[in-house]
Amino acid sequence: MRDVAAAAGVSLMTVSRVVNGEPGVQPETAARVERAIRRLGYQRNDMARQLRRKGQLTETIGLLVDDLANPFFAALTRAVEDAARLHDCVVLIGSSNDSLAREKEVVSAFCARRVDGLIVVPVAGSHRFLKEQQDLGVKVVCVDRPADNLDADTVLVDNRRGAYQAVRHLLDQGHRRIGYLGDREDIWAIRERFEGFTEAFAADGLVPDPALIRHGLRSRADATRAAEELIGLASPPTALFASNDLVTMGTVDALYSSSRQREAVALVGFDEFALADKLTPPVTVVAQDPTTIGATAAQLLFGRIAGDTSPAREVVLLTRLVIRGSGEIAPAVS
Repeated sequence: MRDVAAAAGVSLMTVSRVVNGEPGVQPETAARVERAIRRLGYQRNDMARQLRRKGQLTETIGLLVDDLANPFFAALTRAVEDAARLHDCVVLIGSSNDSLAREKEVVSAFCARRVDGLIVVPVAGSHRFLKEQQDLGVKVVCVDRPADNLDADTVLVDNRRGAYQAVRHLLDQGHRRIGYLGDREDIWAIRERFEGFTEAFAADGLVPDPALIRHGLRSRADATRAAEELIGLASPPTALFASNDLVTMGTVDALYSSSRQREAVALVGFDEFALADKLTPPVTVVAQDPTTIGATAAQLLFGRIAGDTSPAREVVLLTRLVIRGSGEIAPAVS
């Protein structure tokens, strides 16, 4: 700043006012300072600025999701960024890959930078460590899953009901051998979806065949291998339910490799995904809205940062079954 002041022929205080957007500087003087800033490549040191403004907001928040490569979390992240921009706030973003150790590491890094708040997709395990940050004034909102041992605003969808409706849809068309392809069981949302899967069978006094259930599919490739294994059984499923977008895409890779398979096995996936409506047949999905989920979480967080001290809230958003074709394939008549 001293270099800028010398180059512009003004006082250090005048440079400070221009940099921080404060009034009291003549337009001609401000323009001269701006030219000096551009010529010298000056950038404000926000970390130092925050230290000098101890106790005030830093206008940064942290967002921690499972995996930014997942289209669902990418859309959620964009919604949070859009909301933050309206509040003149910068978003620090990280992925946990569903590792509690990694989650703690990233949260610690965010809080070391004195973020005003956190939006977290919690992994399995106790989140009492976030209570320490809350006590220090950091606002916390959980999204997609609740956090164990933590009192915080939470934004969820009705995963169980969404999965129940999807499997009921398959059962109503006569399917009984319905395979389940799922992510890790310790993920709350996935566990809820599996509960919905089994409850749909129970409503008709039925039990799903354990031989047609696969858990722990963490990637598209994992899902492809599991789907190929199921449709290769001596007594294969006539329909499949996939627990999230990556698993659905992996299942599509397995089924749509031949016209015989994609026309013979019904498929319903949880989560919308790109080009689902362009495939042949188009893929029936349980759709949730990651944009609304992210925007709702951001709204709650910025409300807390602004001073809202009301009791913690749980917002549950609904899903909808989008019927397109793949989920309406009838079981073959034997």
